[in-house]
Amino acid sequence: MLECYFLTNLILAHMQKNYLIIGGSTGIGLAIVKRLVEQGHNVFVLSRTKGQLEDHPLITHVAADVLQESLPVDHLPDTLHGLAYCPGSIVLKPFRALKTTQFLEDFEINLLGAVKAIQAVLKKLQQADQSSILLFSTVAVGKGMPFHASIAAAKGAVEGLTRSLAAELAPGIRVNCIAPSLTDTPLAGKLLSSAEKKEAAGARFPLKRVGEPQDVANLATYLLGEESSWMSGQVIGLDGGQSTLAS
Repeated sequence: MLECYFLTNLILAHMQKNYLIIGGSTGIGLAIVKRLVEQGHNVFVLSRTKGQLEDHPLITHVAADVLQESLPVDHLPDTLHGLAYCPGSIVLKPFRALKTTQFLEDFEINLLGAVKAIQAVLKKLQQADQSSILLFSTVAVGKGMPFHASIAAAKGAVEGLTRSLAAELAPGIRVNCIAPSLTDTPLAGKLLSSAEKKEAAGARFPLKRVGEPQDVANLATYLLGEESSWMSGQVIGLDGGQSTLAS
């Protein structure tokens, strides 16, 4: 009986992995954190505030702004098995109303922040036998949508980064990207601020609802984990059928 106990703990310790979720205190990032903790992994969350994070022995919060300062990598373990970069932006304006500064802001948070994060922890990801990087795009890159010029341009760059890094970092590090559509998160709060708005937005999807953070977290944890070990360089649409089906 005692041997079984120690064997079980040994197996669990071997399976337990270390993940870094940047922007993991709210929305999709928070849902990913919760899913990874349910699987028994150590999760390190880097964000400006704790947000909605709950205290948990498997969660370590590191306060930092990836856009304003160097990442405090000393607070992270020597080996990371996965990184998810979740910060993003939703600025929907007519093209004529967009200033170049808006394009630069979207480019900085969506692309340059991801570049900075990956470069900061690349050696830690390389310490694992296999590790995974997950980035986020938007349905508006593959499907032209009005008022999305700035964010679609920035996320298009993220998709290019995904494929380039996947080729460069193979076979030890896999790099994939999720391209969601409208998801019920604080980032989309103005668009889904009432039950009526949420219902009207959902009616535009073939599956007749907007996305939920858990929808994205389910796919995210798959891409971060060993189950997707033969997948890299992919941009996967998770959009209620919006990009491929007529509503």
